[in-house]
Amino acid sequence: MAAIAITVVYFENLNTTGLHTSQTMSTIPDNTALVFEFNNDDGFYDIFKGNKLFAAVIGKQQVNELDTLRSQVLGNRALQKFFTGQNTFISLHPLKDHTIALLITIAAAKGFKPEVFDKLTGQSNKGVLVTPVNIDGKKGYTIYSGSLKKRFYFINKDRGIFTGSFSKELIGQSARYIPNKDKKQFLKLPDQQNSNSLANLYINYNQLNPLFEALFKNKNTDIFKSFKLLPALAALNLNFKNDALLFTGFSNIERDQPAGYLNLFANQQPVVNQLKDIFPSTTAYSLSFAVSDPKKFKINLSDWHIRAKLQHEKDSIFKKVKTETGISLITEFNQVLSNEFAVITTRYMEKYAIIALTDGPAFKPVLKNISRMTTDEIGQFNYNKLPFFLLGDAFSLFNHPWFMIVDNYLILANSESELKSYSDTYINHKYQSKIQQYSQFNNLVAERSNVAWYINFKNAQSILKRDLGDTFYHDFETNETGWKNFYAASYQLIAADKNFYTSFCMNLNQPDNPE
Repeated sequence: MAAIAITVVYFENLNTTGLHTSQTMSTIPDNTALVFEFNNDDGFYDIFKGNKLFAAVIGKQQVNELDTLRSQVLGNRALQKFFTGQNTFISLHPLKDHTIALLITIAAAKGFKPEVFDKLTGQSNKGVLVTPVNIDGKKGYTIYSGSLKKRFYFINKDRGIFTGSFSKELIGQSARYIPNKDKKQFLKLPDQQNSNSLANLYINYNQLNPLFEALFKNKNTDIFKSFKLLPALAALNLNFKNDALLFTGFSNIERDQPAGYLNLFANQQPVVNQLKDIFPSTTAYSLSFAVSDPKKFKINLSDWHIRAKLQHEKDSIFKKVKTETGISLITEFNQVLSNEFAVITTRYMEKYAIIALTDGPAFKPVLKNISRMTTDEIGQFNYNKLPFFLLGDAFSLFNHPWFMIVDNYLILANSESELKSYSDTYINHKYQSKIQQYSQFNNLVAERSNVAWYINFKNAQSILKRDLGDTFYHDFETNETGWKNFYAASYQLIAADKNFYTSFCMNLNQPDNPE
């Protein structure tokens, strides 16, 4: 009730002037994957003042720096009336040294004259010194904050739009950036929807690769891999909650770009996600898929292989299986494929594929005939790349896998010992769904989806230590407020009109939970 009351007050006092979102966002360099938008209004800051959630997301130090900058600069009497109520954009940009810097972009209200900044230059006011500079041909200023002992660089981009950063390299990028009018960088929200939103998150999936290259030293990490190959733009609205970040909106596929694997699921209908109930309690991260029409999915997958010029290789492999065993594996598999399948990585770096079948016992003899069996239940495929061609790109991790069938589930792994480990999980019901905080988190996410990515931060810690860049992992591990304070995150794509309704959720650990 308190959250609702605060939000109502916020909307009643919202200053909607200057909501020229498209114009302002077009000045942001296009090497960013994520842009966070909010209104520079006291109502917004009052709602999140002291909120541990935002401090945990971007770090307490960064929050303090941005807050200090806001109070020392935008809080200046000469500037305040021109920037209060204006939409503010914070974007993430990878730099040459494999670090990531924040860029802040804001448009001044009508009537603002940049000469106001000139009046502030040379004056030291409450520990702030403003100095004029020329940055790559753009008139700009440096603001030295005595309390932060740092310089903030900002320039007048054009038509009263200002952009700034603590990174001199990034502000140089911004100064040199010329928008490509023919290139759609972000999915724009209508002004009315924008004005009724507490905050927005814009995502350019095409730019996730450079961002992840900066974040991760392991360039082959499969974390979020499939999303990095999705040609789409997203615009999500923030839903306020004290202990969780909830964003919902749409991801629109760019039809003029080569289709990624996830495109296949836009042609389905949302399905209730049940397979996650048997994921191991040690799950670090997972990627789940659900299809309302398995036959249609297999037809679309076959078309995707043709477009990717993989048909010859695919035909050769399954022809060899047919010649040597007499089994038409694709036909046999398609007859028993149900509507869910997933790839799971555990905290011990085990990898599993779990595939729901309509008749597991009937399919077991088929797999036995194409495998080398070590027990009556466990065997290893005699042929490479079968999971990739049967289910698609996400299953390329299982090149020459081991398998077992339990009830109506086909389980794949890269070693016999991993299968035995999952067998113990299954028999003794050691599932993540049995953990109380997981159940609480699961109540926050959509019941139906077609693609669902999930990460448990504690379980993923050893993997992040191995894969993240050293600086980023150090911050993850040591910051008083940081990512380790979150329990889990989920990113769901839900098919809607051949695009995706999209839901992102991340929640804080509960103090009384031993997890």
